[in-house]
Amino acid sequence: MTAPAPRYDVIVIGSGFGGAVAACRLALAGRRVLVLERGRAWSPDTYPRDDHDPWLWSQKRPTRFNGWADIRAFDDVWVIAGAGVGGGSLIYANVSVEAPAGTFAQGWPPGITRDSLQQHYDTVGQMLDVAPVPEDQLSERARLVREGAQACGWGDRFRTLPLAVSFSPNWRADRPDPYSDRHSERFLNRHGRWQGTCVHCGNCDLGCQVSARNTLDLNYLAVATDHGAEIRPLHLVERLEPLPGGWRVRYHRIDPARRHREPGEALATRVIVAAGSIGSTELLLRCRDEHRTLPALSPRLGHGWAHNGDFVTPAFYHGRRVSPSHGVTISAVIDLLDGAGPNGQALFVEDGGIPNLARNYLARRLKRLPRGKLRALWREVGGLIDDGDPLENMMPWFGQGVDPADGQLRLRRTWYAPWRRTLDLEWSSRGSEAVIGAMVEAHRRLSAATGGEPWVPPTWRLLRNLITPHPLGGCNMGTSSANGVVDAAGRVFGHAGLYVMDGAIVPRALGLNPSRTIAALAERSVALLLEEPADTVRVG
Repeated sequence: MTAPAPRYDVIVIGSGFGGAVAACRLALAGRRVLVLERGRAWSPDTYPRDDHDPWLWSQKRPTRFNGWADIRAFDDVWVIAGAGVGGGSLIYANVSVEAPAGTFAQGWPPGITRDSLQQHYDTVGQMLDVAPVPEDQLSERARLVREGAQACGWGDRFRTLPLAVSFSPNWRADRPDPYSDRHSERFLNRHGRWQGTCVHCGNCDLGCQVSARNTLDLNYLAVATDHGAEIRPLHLVERLEPLPGGWRVRYHRIDPARRHREPGEALATRVIVAAGSIGSTELLLRCRDEHRTLPALSPRLGHGWAHNGDFVTPAFYHGRRVSPSHGVTISAVIDLLDGAGPNGQALFVEDGGIPNLARNYLARRLKRLPRGKLRALWREVGGLIDDGDPLENMMPWFGQGVDPADGQLRLRRTWYAPWRRTLDLEWSSRGSEAVIGAMVEAHRRLSAATGGEPWVPPTWRLLRNLITPHPLGGCNMGTSSANGVVDAAGRVFGHAGLYVMDGAIVPRALGLNPSRTIAALAERSVALLLEEPADTVRVG
C-alpha cells in the first residue's frame, strides 16, 4: 500500500534569494515548510575543483549531471545559474547592492517603489552581514577601476560595493603567501554557523573553501532549518496540480550514485515557486502547455525576459600585473545608471575576477599528500603557478546595463524529437545593441585611459551572442493577467495559493547585480502572505 503524501503549510520550490527568504520567514512564523531543491547540499569539502568533480547540472539528464552550475545554451544567449542548497548565492560574486529610486519609476506595479522596499533592503543587508572590502585590502583590479574612473571624468561615480563577505582587519597582501587558507580566521556567525574570514583567493564563483562568503545556507536557510523547515536537496519538481483547498507537488528524487530518479509527491495549502528566472518560468510553462494542470496562467508567461546587460571586455596590460585571480570577484563600481554612460545609456561598470583553476587543482592534490619531500615539491610548484599566472596582466572589465527586456521563453518541439518539448528563448540582439555598444565603449575608454588594450569578445563582435549570470523576468509582475503573471505581492493570477518569489517576477532589467532586490521583493511578498489567513491543509 502506498504511503500517503506528506502535508505542509507551504512548499517552496528552490532555495535561492527568493526561496531562502520565504522559507526563513515562514518557518519563523511557525508554518510547516518544505523546501524542494533540485541541486546538492554543498560544503567546502565537496566544492568542485578537479576535472572529474561534478561541475555541471543538466535539467534534461539530472541523474547523470547534477553538479555545481546549470548552463543553458540557447541560440544567442547562454544563461548561468547555480544548482544547490543556496541557489544563486553559491556562484554569484557576492555583490548585494540596492537599486536606485529611478529603477522603480516605470514598469512596476503601483506600490513597488524604493521607499516601499527600503526596510526590506535593510533587512537583507543585516541577514547577509554585508560590508565593503576594507580600503587597505583593495585588489589591484579595484584600484585600476578607480584610476580609470578618474581618468575618464567619472571619479565621483566610483565606489566600493557592499559584499556578502566576512573580512578580517588583520589580513594583508604583503605577508608571506597571503592567499593561503591558513590566514582565514574562524568564527561562529550570528546564525550559529561556522565561517572563516576572506583570504582574497579569488574562488568566489567556485565556492569559498574557508566559508568567508555569507551564502544563503549560512544565514536565511540556517534560520529556516533551526525553526523546523525541511530542506530536501536533489528533488526536481516536475509539475504542480491544484486541489480543493491546496496543491499537489510532483517531483523526482535524484540518486546520483545509482543514476536513478524516484517519483514522489507532497501536499500543501500554498506553493511558492522560487526556481529562478529560467527554472520558474519553465516549470509554469510546462504546467500550462504540456501537463495542462494550470490552464489559467497568463498569456504573458515567458514574455519580458531580460539578460540585464551583462558584458565582459578583457583588456591586456603589458608590464602591469592586474592579477584577476587575486581578491574577491567583484569589489568596485563606476555608477552610470543615471544615463551618464556613452550615448546616454545606463551602465554599472565593475571589476571582474576569475579563479586560478591550476592553483586550485594543486591545492586539492597537496591536501591529499603525506607530509614530506613530495608535499614540499608540490607546494613549490603551486607557488610557481600562482606567481606565473598567464592571465595576470588581464583585466576583465565587467558590468551591467538596462536592456529592453524583450526576450520570450517558450516551449517548442524540435524536428529531431517532436515528442519532447524543449525550453527555447526567442531573443534578438537588435534591441540590445545600444546598451551593449555603450558598455563596450565604456570599457574601451577605461582601458585606453589606464594603458590597456581591450579585446571585444568575438562572441559579441561577430556573432552577437551574450552570456548572462543575471537573468530576469518571465513571470513578470503586473496589475492583471493581461499584462503580468503575478501581482505586486507575487501571487499568480488565476490560481489562489500559488506564488512566485524570485528573479522571474522582476518586470524590467535592473542594470545592476539583482540579488538584493530579489531578496527584498521576497521579504515584502512573504510579509504580505503572512497577513493572509493561515488555512489548515485540506488537500487529498
